[in-house]
Amino acid sequence: MNSRAKRLVLPLGGALAAATMIGASLPATAQASTADPDIKSSALTPSGNAKAIAGYWTASKLKSATTYLSDSTVSAKLNKTGAARAAADGKPGVVAPTGEGGKTAGKSRNVNLPITVGKVFFVDDKGKERWCSGTSVQSKYRNLVATAGHCVYDTDTNKPFGNFVFIPGYYQGKAPWGIYVGAKVNTHDDFTVYEDYDYDYAFVNVYNGIKQQAEKEVDYKTFRAHVDKGGVGREAASTVDFATYDKWTQKGGLGKVENVSSEDEAGPQYKGALAVAAETDKETWEKATGEVYGLKDDKVTLKGQTLPQADWPKAGSKLETRVENVTKSEYDAYKGLGYRKIDAKGNYTITYYFVVKYIKKTASVKYVIYRHYISTVADAGRLGDNVGGQGFSWNQKLGKKVFTFGYPTSAHLDGDKPYSGHTQKWCYGTTGAAPVVSAYKAEEHQAIKCAFTPGASGGPFLLQYKNSTRTGYLNGVVSLTVDSDGNKRYDRVTTPYFNGDTYGIYKHAANLWTGKLPA
Repeated sequence: MNSRAKRLVLPLGGALAAATMIGASLPATAQASTADPDIKSSALTPSGNAKAIAGYWTASKLKSATTYLSDSTVSAKLNKTGAARAAADGKPGVVAPTGEGGKTAGKSRNVNLPITVGKVFFVDDKGKERWCSGTSVQSKYRNLVATAGHCVYDTDTNKPFGNFVFIPGYYQGKAPWGIYVGAKVNTHDDFTVYEDYDYDYAFVNVYNGIKQQAEKEVDYKTFRAHVDKGGVGREAASTVDFATYDKWTQKGGLGKVENVSSEDEAGPQYKGALAVAAETDKETWEKATGEVYGLKDDKVTLKGQTLPQADWPKAGSKLETRVENVTKSEYDAYKGLGYRKIDAKGNYTITYYFVVKYIKKTASVKYVIYRHYISTVADAGRLGDNVGGQGFSWNQKLGKKVFTFGYPTSAHLDGDKPYSGHTQKWCYGTTGAAPVVSAYKAEEHQAIKCAFTPGASGGPFLLQYKNSTRTGYLNGVVSLTVDSDGNKRYDRVTTPYFNGDTYGIYKHAANLWTGKLPA
């Protein structure tokens, strides 16, 4: 049943153009449906925010993001009365793929995983980092990604998810071919308005990719200016002892004590602080006196004001004397920070200098220093030039052999968790009717037998996949993960049937230009 009949609207006139044909076993006709699709195009990236979005996805966030489970798992019986009625709405057709820069992967007994396939990352309406699977697909400007509609567009809030990026060839937190920020998402109105999962697909135009260059450490001012302009930077905190912390802060570092307000980081006002006299050299002492607590003429002063004895630093029960008479041998052997001098009477003296340090009495205090790093980004070029793009097909008969690829991660319903989600996996099977899932209006899906768990959503169904080129023809995207026999094990993945409407959305998206990331 066509979804147009479901919402009782009249079909629109018009014809879809023919497409390039490749592959002997695919039909040689490329005429699409006579009905134009309802195209919903939405901007994904606010103006001037694209670089900030790319920088948002640090390696740690890529690893900690969780798969998006909303509307992707069901238990549904597969039987004759409950089978989806996927059917063509016109003649079949295909668009040829583009390879990985003309290179081939060579012969292999194993499946060579496509580098076009990767993860799409986004932030959901609750602010949580999420991901699905997706793939690069052939387009005029080499800038198109195919994934599930529910992995881009939030039907609850009626707007796209935020901070959308695509990382082809994703592997354990790495982006070997760059990060591609989403510019525009193109969907069918039946999905965005009516939440009809017979149209649970999306074609996303992305900007040129970026690759981060080597990091360098900078001061906070430089770091802040770089990040405020949309640059990529990170702040690294480390816990140190007081001596290291104190040395760092005196050099202009941005240290702080955890869980203590800035005005209480040091000094007699800090609750539970203990004042101690720390020895230093004459030059440092002279710079410190009048600016911080200093010991001068056996008196503790602050900015020239003598402090009450109760606030003096304690070394035992009293302050050490400032000048000490020593023997000549002690004078000659002295290697400390003090100042050596022979006075007018010929006495050997050593002058000791102190500044007051305040530390917390309890051992639980943590002294933390913050270091700042920035990395510049280089234009990685167009997605399709770097990894190629899968071909596209529509109105194909059921019963064809296909591969599907993705990043399954969740446990089966019985608790078994065979996948990590950090590496790409594949299934191979014959397309057939999927279970009808009325809750999502999924009445025209096709499916293959596959033990993928959630996480694979958005991954491609590929006809005629070739190991040598790592390409085939996109014939669907994983929409639902199904337990079809009720044994608490996922055994099928489904896709909306790609018909003439699907081709119309794809064709529209495949001709949109994006270019480099906006400054």
